[in-house]
Amino acid sequence: MSSLMYRIQRFLSSPQGRRLVEQGRRELASPATRRRLRRFVARLRGRH
Repeated sequence: MSSLMYRIQRFLSSPQGRRLVEQGRRELASPATRRRLRRFVARLRGRH
């Protein structure tokens, strides 16, 4: 399992990983995206 974590850390520190993280941050800044995510999480919680 630690090798998986190592690979994830390596990816996130790579230029491609940093771009992906930045893109995610920009998406989360959008109120519409936050609303969609809240609805999605509410649906998941309702299934339990």
